[in-house]
Amino acid sequence: QVHLVESGGGLVQAGGSLRLSCVASGTIFSVTSMSWYRQAPGKEREFVASDVSGIVIRYADSVEGRFTISRDNAKNTVYLQMDNMQPDDTAVYYCNALIQPTPTLAVRQYWGQGTQVTVSL
Repeated sequence: QVHLVESGGGLVQAGGSLRLSCVASGTIFSVTSMSWYRQAPGKEREFVASDVSGIVIRYADSVEGRFTISRDNAKNTVYLQMDNMQPDDTAVYYCNALIQPTPTLAVRQYWGQGTQVTVSL
């Protein structure tokens, strides 16, 4: 069993910063990628940023230059540093990971429970 737990959400004023964390725990053989998605009220869940094995890093156009994704592989943790935040960044942020639990099992996709981020004017 694998669990993803996010933390670091909260309320911030426009122009401010927050840092989200997501820790993967449980039976983990290898972590292929860790990513962040978000879902604003009334909208579909959307991609924010991803880190594939620390080699390929991608960002959504809307956050490029403001958000930074990073990983601590030893701790199975991914971070999202969010700077110059704007009201449009208000959403529930979800951690996503592609993890191979054991050498004999296939890679599976896991989601965290989400953490609320609210940006006020």
